[in-house]
Amino acid sequence: MPLQYKIDILSALKQNGYNTTKLRKEKLLSEGVIQSLREKKPISWSNIETICRLLRCQPGDILQFISDSM
Repeated sequence: MPLQYKIDILSALKQNGYNTTKLRKEKLLSEGVIQSLREKKPISWSNIETICRLLRCQPGDILQFISDSM
């Protein structure tokens, strides 16, 4: 997959006061999205937007492009 996470998003969220219980309870991210993040699987743009809002960052701070042709 050419897009990969640069950071451990769940750890970064936890450092900013958003543990998985709070994320689910406040309906910020669903259990499915949390599981996808654990497994380093892709998530939707709307979830990336939510993460960027919570972490006060840009998508490029959490995602990187790795070319398959290298």
